[in-house]
Amino acid sequence: MKKRICALALALALTLSVPAVAAQDSADNFVRSRTYSGQFADLPADSTFYSNVAALYEYGLTVGKADGTFGLRDQLTVGQVVIFAGRIRSLYRTGDTEAGPGAHAGEDDEAAALRYLRYLQAEGVIGTELDEVLSAPATRAQVAHVLASTLPEEVLPAVHQDLVTQAYASRRFITDVTEYTPYHQDILTLYRAGVSVGSDGTGSFLPDQPITRGAAAAMLTRMVDPSLRVTPDWDLGRESWSAQGATMGDLVPLGTYVAAPSSEAELDESIRYMLASNQNTLTLQYPSLSVVSARQVMEAALADVKTYCEQCYNTVNCTYSADGAITLTFSAADAGEKILTYRDAAMEAAIAVHDDLWERGEITASMTDYEKAQVYFTWICDNCVYDYSAGDSSLSHIAYNLFENGTAVCDGYTGAYNLLLKLEGIDCTALSNSSHIWTVATLDGTEYHIDTTWGDSGPAPNYSYFAMTPDESWQHHSW
Repeated sequence: MKKRICALALALALTLSVPAVAAQDSADNFVRSRTYSGQFADLPADSTFYSNVAALYEYGLTVGKADGTFGLRDQLTVGQVVIFAGRIRSLYRTGDTEAGPGAHAGEDDEAAALRYLRYLQAEGVIGTELDEVLSAPATRAQVAHVLASTLPEEVLPAVHQDLVTQAYASRRFITDVTEYTPYHQDILTLYRAGVSVGSDGTGSFLPDQPITRGAAAAMLTRMVDPSLRVTPDWDLGRESWSAQGATMGDLVPLGTYVAAPSSEAELDESIRYMLASNQNTLTLQYPSLSVVSARQVMEAALADVKTYCEQCYNTVNCTYSADGAITLTFSAADAGEKILTYRDAAMEAAIAVHDDLWERGEITASMTDYEKAQVYFTWICDNCVYDYSAGDSSLSHIAYNLFENGTAVCDGYTGAYNLLLKLEGIDCTALSNSSHIWTVATLDGTEYHIDTTWGDSGPAPNYSYFAMTPDESWQHHSW
């Protein structure tokens, strides 16, 4: 019996002496292995980022700067973001902040960030898009881009998916982030995971602004510590999805006024400047104009305006002088100044349709752009008939008539549909040939052609004209 007890004791001693082995690919590797006790001279206890910077130290992700400070207000460089992300990734994958990057070490005199960059690239976290800017101050959008894929979704789940989707779709929150913002999906990923709530009550992310080390510490520690993650404090009542108060001008990306546009792109800038200002008159100044050149400007401007057919303009009057001054006044049919009244009525009706579909739950925040666009396609087909009697001056050529009288021709169908899509924040335009016009929309990152006019050619919506590929669209109507 005595021998047996001794053997058991020895076995127990051997078991206790075996060092712990870090789990592979595990959030259990995120352990506070050190205690912060005032190591950083510039981190007062009442600092906004005190708990985050202290946690960054305790998780072994930083030792601060050589002078004994953390550098709260210093700008973080792209390379430093890459280093922090590399350490987090390595800690999750191996239990050691340096094991992963260490396997990608190069020459002794190379930039410190390179081994972390190569590691993240080998892991598929980022590509080569940041290779040339490692020493530059990091924008907040770049930080989001690096962090969004550093950890898998099971470690960084989208716990605020519906909240953020609905808030963003309402155009009342995160308003400085659009589909044109670099890395906008990565930014939204951080909101959905509770890594960011923005910098003010509306969740502004300030994507183009540099980020301080203190603000970065907040994001970094929320990556590894769920207890530090945050929930947006947003009111998502009716106001969060209602389109009330929107104007036609709100639906146009603001352009820059170019007095003498010499290309299609410059002319579009000036047209968008006018439309976004809720104006219908555009004055340009060229060095000189002839009858021919004035007509060319007029026709080019009208063609551009028609791509924004939801604005209810389809005609233009032109006055010009030989010294180069030209004034373009846009209207529709024979509406004249009444066009402003028609535009207001069309907008009010479109908002009512939008809000009613949300109110009844036919449109929800969790739906994709594709699903929302299909709901509006169905609504257009169910609530309009083609106006076979329409002449050139008929109001059926503009969205107003579809909403107010339930009749339209192709430009009225397309204008009304595009107006509804843009109220959802869906990017779209109008494409035409010599006899027809239809919608081109970007739904969930993919370009589709949508023809509501031909979709309404029977007793029920014909969905073969919804979400066509460009090749499929070409088979129906070339351009």
